Amino acid sequence: MKFPILTSLLLLTAVPVLQAQAGPVLGKIGEIEIGTSEIREALAGLEAGQESALSKDPAAVSQYVRALLIQRLVLKQAEDKKFDQDPAVIAKLVRARETALAEAYIDSFSRPPAEYPTETELAAAYESAKPSLLLPRTFRLAQIFVAKGEKAEAKVGEIAKQLKAKGADFSAIARTSSEETASAANGGEIGWIAESQIQPEIRERLPKLATGIVSDPIQLKDGWHLIKVLETKEATTATLDQVRPQLIVRLRADRTKQLRADFITNLVKEHPVAINEIELTKILPKSGN
Repeated sequence: MKFPILTSLLLLTAVPVLQAQAGPVLGKIGEIEIGTSEIREALAGLEAGQESALSKDPAAVSQYVRALLIQRLVLKQAEDKKFDQDPAVIAKLVRARETALAEAYIDSFSRPPAEYPTETELAAAYESAKPSLLLPRTFRLAQIFVAKGEKAEAKVGEIAKQLKAKGADFSAIARTSSEETASAANGGEIGWIAESQIQPEIRERLPKLATGIVSDPIQLKDGWHLIKVLETKEATTATLDQVRPQLIVRLRADRTKQLRADFITNLVKEHPVAINEIELTKILPKSGN
């Protein structure tokens, strides 16, 4: 999945291309190195909830390190060719610096207190969000699949006969007979699937299947399916502890957005904006007749 925190990291670590690296080297491209301590500092600069979420996704951190190394290699080549001395580039750099400085200044007024949200605020937000926190009924399923074809029906009949034999081992039969290789290698097990994600023709049969019982062959467009219900979890509402990290990130993001809006609103109240409408029309493209 894409991780939005990567953008924040790239902004936080906009540092010179070449610098002395203290401690172990985490990544390298050509002669450019990035130290573990530098990435650790970048992560420490994130919001507490974001840092917690990122720590659970090592692939996102690896992706960030790779992107930063490539960025620095491009930057080094640009500097070596004195690309940064081109007047047009200088103008862009000035505007970029102004934008970054203004954003950093606004951010300093938009950061919620470290203790936000409190447990009381979290509990209130959880109660408010409860209707959207319903976890659907899910099934842990296994299947034996036979793709459609001239001999498919006969093969399915033979498999169904094997499954009805005394002491039949569903997993063993799935490994040797199922034509869906990924689940076959796992004894036919598909894993946990939300009820809404299961095809209607299969879904309507599941409530009638006791745990451990195999369905009759079900014919779909792709072929035949023999389904076994391994476990069922009824629909339930996620607990506060289950959604705590996501809720903290959301509440802090909402508060940051509100603080930012309040800062800009108050700033404009104290320093009203004035636009010379006559001069404005002079810089707009003239419409054709």
